[in-house]
Amino acid sequence: MTCEFLSDLMCFFFTHSLQRTMPEGPELHLASLFVNKVCTGVVFTGAVAKSEVSKGPQVPFSSDAYRISAVSRGKEVCLTLTPIKSDTKSKLKAEEEQSPMDVVFRFGMSGYFRFTTVEDLPKHAHVQFYTREDPQRVLSYVDARRFGSWQPNGTWQRDRGPCVMFEYERFRQNVLSNLSDKAFDRPICEVLLNQKYFNGIGNYLRAEILYRVNIPPFIKARTVLEGLVPEDQDAKDVKQKCDAAGKRNMKTESPDILSLCHTVPLEVINLGGKGYDPVKADFTEFEAWLQCYYVDGMNSRTDHNGRTIWFKGDPGPMAPKGSKSSKSRRRKGEHDYTNTTKAAKKKRTGTVSKEKPLKKDSGTVKMEDDVPNRRTSTRRQNGNKNGLDAEKADCNKKSITRKKISVTGPQTSKTRGTRRQSGQEINTTVKKTTRSRRKSSTAV
Repeated sequence: MTCEFLSDLMCFFFTHSLQRTMPEGPELHLASLFVNKVCTGVVFTGAVAKSEVSKGPQVPFSSDAYRISAVSRGKEVCLTLTPIKSDTKSKLKAEEEQSPMDVVFRFGMSGYFRFTTVEDLPKHAHVQFYTREDPQRVLSYVDARRFGSWQPNGTWQRDRGPCVMFEYERFRQNVLSNLSDKAFDRPICEVLLNQKYFNGIGNYLRAEILYRVNIPPFIKARTVLEGLVPEDQDAKDVKQKCDAAGKRNMKTESPDILSLCHTVPLEVINLGGKGYDPVKADFTEFEAWLQCYYVDGMNSRTDHNGRTIWFKGDPGPMAPKGSKSSKSRRRKGEHDYTNTTKAAKKKRTGTVSKEKPLKKDSGTVKMEDDVPNRRTSTRRQNGNKNGLDAEKADCNKKSITRKKISVTGPQTSKTRGTRRQSGQEINTTVKKTTRSRRKSSTAV
C-alpha cells in the first residue's frame, strides 16, 4: 500500500466517522498504518507543538533528530518518539539527551492524523510534529470536535480489554471467564460497546455483528454468550440464533458472535480503497459492504445509553420502554445536517397564521373575520404602530397631568381641609355617644 493510498483511506474513514459514528477499531488501526508509512525514513526535529485553543496537555519532548512509529490496540493509538543518537556528542550531552516517549491517542468522535506541508496545516491540528527537511512538513493530530485526547508518557488504559482484532485469543478468554460480571446482565447490544470486554467495537460494528449472527439486540448478554468455549476450536461449527424470548437455537457451519467480533473489523481494514473517491466523498465501497447499519428496511431503536442500534426483526425482550422502532430510509444527502434546519423552518412557518390584511381607504388595517388567531397576528402586524402610538400617548399624558396640577392645586388643599373638618366632627359625635352610654349605665 502506498502513502497516498493510506492517506486517502484515512480521509475516507475520517469523513465517514464524522457523518455517521465515531472512529472504531479499524479506523484506529488504519491510522497507525498511515503514520508508519509516511514516517518511514523521515527525521523529525525540535519540540512537539500544541495548538493554543486546545486544552490537552503539552507534550514535553524535544530533540534535534527523532523518528516516529505507531501501533494500535482497540480504540487507542500509541506514537513512539525515538531520538536518534549521534556518535559525535560527548558523554555529558548524551546523558542530557531526550529519552524515548510514548504518546497515546484516543480519537473521540473525529480524531485522525494528517501529513502535510506547513502551509497546508489543517485548521484543527492540535498536536504537531515537524520534520527536519526543506521544505518542512508536519505530522499533525486533527480533531475538529475536540472529544479526543492524548497522554504523554502514556500507556494502554487499564480498563480496556484485549484488542478484538489482534489479541483475539486473549479477548475471547477475557469475555468468557468473566460472564459472572453484572455487566453481562445488560442487553447484548450495549455490552458490545463496553471496552472492558470488547475493545475496538463501536456502533456500526455491533450492528453488523448482531445482524450476521441473527441475534436480536436486546437479549441478555449472558444468555447469548453462555455455552461458548474459550478457545476458537468450534467457531466455524457453531451458529447462534436467539429469538425474542432469549432462547438459543444451535446450527452448524457458521462462526459465533465472538468470532465475528474478530473477523468483521478485519473485513473493514481489508476493504482497500476501491469504489470511492476521497476528494468527492464517495463511500460506495463501504456502503456496499454494510448489510445492516443504516441500510434501507432495517429497524432502529435507541438503547438505554442513548445510542442508536440498527437491527432486523424483533428487538428483543429487554428493549427500552417508550422507545419505538423506526425504519431506516437512505436518501441522497441523508447526512446533510441542513435537512433538520429545513424541517425546523417548515415547522415554524406552519405555526404562523395565514391571515390576509384588508386595506381600507383610511389607511387602517383590518383582519378577516374567518381567520383563527386574529389577535396574535394583529399584534404582530401592528407592533411598530402601537409602539409609536404608545410613545405619543405618554407624551400627551405628561403634558395633560402638568396642566391639571397647575389648575387644581388650590382645590386639593381645600379638599384636605374638608377632610380634617369632617374627621373632627366624627370624633365629637363618638365622644357624645360614649358619655350618654356612661350616664345610662350609672342610672341603672
